[in-house]
Amino acid sequence: MTFDPAAVSGNWNYPTRMIVGPGRISELANACRSLGMTRPLLITDPGIAGLPMIADALAANKAAGLPTGLFSEVKGNPVGRNVEDGVRAYRDGGHDGVIAFGGGSGLDAAKAVALMVGQDRPVWDFEDVGDNWTRVNEAGMAPVVAVPTTAGTGSEVGRASVITNEQTHEKKIIFHPNMLPAVVISDAELTVGLPPHITAATGVDAFVHCFEAYCAPGYHPMAEGIALEGMRLIREFLPRAYRDGGDIEARGQMLVAASMGATAFQKGLGGVHSIAHAVGAMYDTHHGLTNAVLLPYVMQFNRPAIEGRMGLLCHMLGLNDTGYDAVLEWVMKFRAELGIPGTLAEIKVPDDRSGDVGKLAESDPSTGCNPRPMNAADMEAVFLNAVHGRL
Repeated sequence: MTFDPAAVSGNWNYPTRMIVGPGRISELANACRSLGMTRPLLITDPGIAGLPMIADALAANKAAGLPTGLFSEVKGNPVGRNVEDGVRAYRDGGHDGVIAFGGGSGLDAAKAVALMVGQDRPVWDFEDVGDNWTRVNEAGMAPVVAVPTTAGTGSEVGRASVITNEQTHEKKIIFHPNMLPAVVISDAELTVGLPPHITAATGVDAFVHCFEAYCAPGYHPMAEGIALEGMRLIREFLPRAYRDGGDIEARGQMLVAASMGATAFQKGLGGVHSIAHAVGAMYDTHHGLTNAVLLPYVMQFNRPAIEGRMGLLCHMLGLNDTGYDAVLEWVMKFRAELGIPGTLAEIKVPDDRSGDVGKLAESDPSTGCNPRPMNAADMEAVFLNAVHGRL
């Protein structure tokens, strides 16, 4: 066999400083100070802003001599206006750092605000296309401490934010290497109050991150190893967290698995995310739930390109069989066990704009890493299958 150096080459980056364990939110003020913050702005979404965990964090920072502002005007799918309003709040309040607190929406919006506080271009100029990231004035970026409250997106260890352009109804990936938070606090106690259906949707989202990263083409054995272990953890601990929200071990392991998924997907994602981004931009659906619904339909499209990789995954999932069919059957049962809807129609997504979904999905950055080439017609067909439950 001829050795091809290009086949074993790549550019790899791995996460940041992570403070992990129950109760470690008590270290928030110290984490902020370690980055030179004296007056941080805590950014989250409205659903979390009124919870005791936010009041407690603000009070603890104040008691530690670190007065902290609050901004929570963030949609479930963050839009450009949310980022603009957050930048205004940051500047008006004289803040010098950001605490990104919450699920994927809060974390993504906060990271984008931290990027934009020192820029003189619109946020869309930093879309993850070509070398757009080099336009960023790095000196103007604010430091970020990230505190995830859901185990799904893994945005706390990501170098990008997904922001919707309301004018074009497109989700854009805004990227810069320094958008990676400098410190992460993963405290399982903050996720205890997460309702079962959100636990399930975000948890399967983390599984999709791992699965698509594992199946993406290219050479990145470290990402693949992390993806495989992430899927094993999710198989073992997501049902426990779903059944008993107070299971601290399960909650903690799911936080870790979510961060592992986002670490792994630097190798690439794929068609699940491409279509989910389009559907979310057009119909404002929950991103994690949309991914969870779409997964088996995209798997079926990708089968010729991924079935050779399913043997090892079967082993990691503890399955007796070793083929693609065994993985698909397990995915279907796992989703049902967690109450994930079987079709997009069940989450009120119609089929009347399927062509637009296909075109938007084809242009999504995740499409380039799908294991099998997908064009707009392919995306539309998979979307329609997912709406109508055709496997």
